[in-house]
Amino acid sequence: MKRLLLTLSIFFCWMCSMAQQTVVTKGITVHGLVHEQKAKAPIAYVTVSILDQSAKLIAGSISDEKGSFKLEGIPAGNLTIQFSLMGYQTLNKPLQITASDNMNLGTMILIPDPLLLKEIAVVGEKSAISLKLDKKVFETGKDILSQTGSATDLLNSVPAVSVSPTGTISLRGNGNVLVLINGRRSGVVEGNALEQLPADQIERIEVITNPSSRYDAAGSAGIINIILKKNKKAGINGQLRLVGGIPNETRITPSLNYKSDKINLFSTFGIRLSDYVGLYKTKQAIQNGTNTNLLNQVQDENRHDDAKMLYLGADVILNNHNTITAAFLKNATNDHDKTVLNYAYATAGKGSDSSLVRKGESWEKRNYNQLEFNYTKTFLKPGQKYTIDMQYDFWNSDKDWSLSTSKLSPATINKAGIRTSSIGTSKDLLLQTDFIQPLDSIATLELGLKMENRRVTSDFKAEQQQDNDWAVFQGINNRLAYNELIGSAYAQYGSKLGKIAYQLGVRTELTKIKIEDRTGTYHNDKNYTRLFPTLNLSYPFSNTSTLQGSYSRRINRPSLNLLYPFNELTDFNAQFVGNPELDPSFAHVVEIGYLKNWSKFTFNPSVYFQKNNQIIVEYTTRNQQGIFITSPINITSETRMGIELSTLYNPLKWLQFNFEMNAYQFKQIGSYKDQNFDFTGEALTSRVGTQLKLPNKLAFQVRYNFTGAQSNAQSRTQAVHNIDFGASKNLFKDKATLLFDVTNLFDLREFTTTTTGVNYVLAQTNRPNAARYRLTFVYRLNLKENQSVRQAKTGNRN
Repeated sequence: MKRLLLTLSIFFCWMCSMAQQTVVTKGITVHGLVHEQKAKAPIAYVTVSILDQSAKLIAGSISDEKGSFKLEGIPAGNLTIQFSLMGYQTLNKPLQITASDNMNLGTMILIPDPLLLKEIAVVGEKSAISLKLDKKVFETGKDILSQTGSATDLLNSVPAVSVSPTGTISLRGNGNVLVLINGRRSGVVEGNALEQLPADQIERIEVITNPSSRYDAAGSAGIINIILKKNKKAGINGQLRLVGGIPNETRITPSLNYKSDKINLFSTFGIRLSDYVGLYKTKQAIQNGTNTNLLNQVQDENRHDDAKMLYLGADVILNNHNTITAAFLKNATNDHDKTVLNYAYATAGKGSDSSLVRKGESWEKRNYNQLEFNYTKTFLKPGQKYTIDMQYDFWNSDKDWSLSTSKLSPATINKAGIRTSSIGTSKDLLLQTDFIQPLDSIATLELGLKMENRRVTSDFKAEQQQDNDWAVFQGINNRLAYNELIGSAYAQYGSKLGKIAYQLGVRTELTKIKIEDRTGTYHNDKNYTRLFPTLNLSYPFSNTSTLQGSYSRRINRPSLNLLYPFNELTDFNAQFVGNPELDPSFAHVVEIGYLKNWSKFTFNPSVYFQKNNQIIVEYTTRNQQGIFITSPINITSETRMGIELSTLYNPLKWLQFNFEMNAYQFKQIGSYKDQNFDFTGEALTSRVGTQLKLPNKLAFQVRYNFTGAQSNAQSRTQAVHNIDFGASKNLFKDKATLLFDVTNLFDLREFTTTTTGVNYVLAQTNRPNAARYRLTFVYRLNLKENQSVRQAKTGNRN
């Protein structure tokens, strides 16, 4: 460990010294302005390059908000200065440097490119798909269902991505996915904090099924990176978002931003009041000698969430090459849930035996805080960049349950009450530094270091009422401490061989985990260091078609909810219990993808192969008290082969169709106790949608989602399908938008799972969220449609 820290420290110091080596050479300074032809207005973010006679880059810069540019250290000679920006014709001017004085080029005029501007307008009207060297990018565009609801709703519209009713995000049917916000790990994804993030704040979603070494190795399914919109307009601007829904969903989210040449101040405040209605049914048959014992269980659930969010921060632009960002996020929630469980027991052929009712009420307070800091340094050489990031997350969560149970027949008996208390805290510190060094016009070297230290505690206690006092119930009174340290370093080289672009990288991660509890029942130390190589290839056949291939090695570390051995007692018939003995699983992933764009049609197929060792699956058994306990375990391996297809068809400017499909076959090998987990199966998910644009900026959208039946060694889940609908209308000269949407139209979404074991069959049908109707009003202050203000990076961990 000491050697590793010493190596990381030396490497960090070397990178800092590299970053400080700002190129200072003798020569003259070239400066001027860039304006647009028709409006004669300044243009920002124009790339300004100086090239020698062989077209080799000498220096480069970007114009600021006032259209001003400046390049220093230019040597004497016959050169060319080039101005380029998407949507405008590239401007090349000869530049002869003979004097030693500064050279003022005056005002350069860029001419709009009608063809490019037309293409940009088309992209702005739809969700677009593009392939990058190491990721697939989905632009949210102006789809109606991309503007309503939350980030969770939007993720459900991305091909191959799905979000379960409990908030679990899956990629290609694999839940081992890492979710990032603006390239940073998300600390509150599992806490449903994405429900606080409006979908219209998202610019694009990057699906990285085979991440390069610059990304964390976690997540055997890959990475989903949510990129939020940034404000680029000077002055004061903002947005007010109002949402009303049935069941109750009330959201008020004002945002305000101020931007000048030297500072960018951003703020967002959010209030959310939401109700959720769930219905759960269980039918159970247990063979007991010559008798078959039956249970018919119905659970009605009503959940209410109150949430407040505050995000404040600033970008301080020290000069053209140095920027500092600091921000603070606070997200506080108060949840109040009520549930009623009815149990009807019977014996097959003999009629009813007895019936029970359990009523539960819970209160939970969560307080999440985040401090973030970033320093970014750019250089005269285009593409050269050095960054330092620090993020500190600290949160606490208190949850109390009150349970009452009554026997209704054959005689009425009130049983002793039960109460539970769960108190959790977390402190998570992340430090990261990255350096990008272009070696020439096509080759780039990337280096980075990262350290993250997380400390989590959880206290859980259950008590049963005894007259006027309370006593510990079934010995449930414990405290679990989880400490985790992950140190990593990576190097990545990218270049071209002819038309083939490639990235070759390697990442090493050291992991130290310690789990212990107050009673001494659990004590687990896990220390390991692994290498994670990556390779990404891309070959463009033309400007409209690209072939892509990739390989990576990944790791899936168990999440905290899979490790905690504490189980809630709400349902005394079936419970989930974590497993502190879980090991991480490792995966080898190979993928080949193709993208072809025609004027009206986009075709994007992919094939992939995954080999996973020590995979984590769920194991259900019946304990001595007759309770069904489900726990995660490791089994030997899983291989998965699949094909994915995304298509987009625009037969007319006002009509769009899209179709997505993911199908794979898997083979699992392993055993645990008396259960053989050897199994071969297949799975299918698909999505069909259409969007209709009418005059007066009125639009409609419909999407049908389908997940085919799936099986494993213990259970089978039936097919699930649902329909989403949306409509939008722009108002007040595009300063406002009114949207109406329905998720789970006709209340079709239902999850039915049948689990079979020794002498029992357990069939569960769940409807966690009823159909939801929403009306959204968005008013923009000095912002154009589809622009937004800054949002938080969310957090370090999922």
